[in-house]
Amino acid sequence: MQQISGYLRRAIDDYRMIQKGERVAIAVSGGKDSLLLLHGMKHLSRYHPAEFDLIAIFIDLGFDNMSLEELQKTCEKLEVPLVIRKTDIAPVVFETRQESNPCSLCAKMRRGSLHDAALENDCRTIALGHHRNDAVETLAMNLIFEGRLACFQPVTYLDRKDVRVIRPMIYLSEQQITNTVQRLNITPIKNPCPMDHTSMRKEIKDRLAEAERLYPGLSERIFGAIQRSELPGWKKD
Repeated sequence: MQQISGYLRRAIDDYRMIQKGERVAIAVSGGKDSLLLLHGMKHLSRYHPAEFDLIAIFIDLGFDNMSLEELQKTCEKLEVPLVIRKTDIAPVVFETRQESNPCSLCAKMRRGSLHDAALENDCRTIALGHHRNDAVETLAMNLIFEGRLACFQPVTYLDRKDVRVIRPMIYLSEQQITNTVQRLNITPIKNPCPMDHTSMRKEIKDRLAEAERLYPGLSERIFGAIQRSELPGWKKD
């Protein structure tokens, strides 16, 4: 955990993600990425000079048979308050609207609920569990499907809501996260979404994994190119 929090601290300091004494909302989905982010940020909060405070926010999409018992136990153990925001996003997307591309609408509605929940709990900084591979996949998707060089930013300011979205895990690879979660015996919550592992992002992830096997280190080199590029928000502070 010391090593993981070191990666988090480097990203936070490089991109000035957290202001001194502020309250940070950790968006927890129950997956391995967000759970490791929660553990790592709690560990880092004990000694980082910013002396930040944490809460965890879970957006309940409204799927049946979703158990949050393990997540609640984890937050109690870490002494991080857990906010569960109940929504009807899943019924709206899959039953009412019957979207042909449900992921896009679901993501938009989920983001809105997350931002509102953060503001209601005195947080204007929200930490997401996006990692290095997510950045590479996003760049590839924008290039392949839209013909543009674009990627999410380490820090994004949303002026309409007056909140900042930060991504402290950008220096961690997905393999590092998987290995650490296994070593720490962190148990992710099973994703009940019927679209899980069927999205276009999953297809790009698989293609990049194939390319990585042919050209070891490819993902790390692409991420380095993102950092050295003129893409908005990627210049270190």
